[in-house]
Amino acid sequence: MLYGAGALLVVELCLVVYCVLNIITTPEDQVRNLPKMVWLVLALLFPIVGGVAWLVAGRPQGPARSVPYKGNAGRIPPEYDRPGRATASSPDDDEAFLRSLRERAEEQRRRAEQERRAHEADPDA
Repeated sequence: MLYGAGALLVVELCLVVYCVLNIITTPEDQVRNLPKMVWLVLALLFPIVGGVAWLVAGRPQGPARSVPYKGNAGRIPPEYDRPGRATASSPDDDEAFLRSLRERAEEQRRRAEQERRAHEADPDA
């Protein structure tokens, strides 16, 4: 009998903690049916009824959204939508970058050839 009451207490505590955290982290404009503060008071004053009511009637509907950082609503921030903003491009499309790579490779080949010749001329060095 005592174990059953303890288990119900743990379930109730988990429900309250989950619902309160869920209410707090849900944006105000996505809360359904009642204001966010009313849901919070209901979940704290009436743990089981308020928690179940939140899960059924207050929580946002739709698929669970993945939020990699706080404040991400899935919209592109305005600073990334500016015209003329530099966009990332493939290094294969950048002629100056490719030219610098070819020059560097050629310089390394010349140096390696000079070192090879120097080593052949004086093998003890």
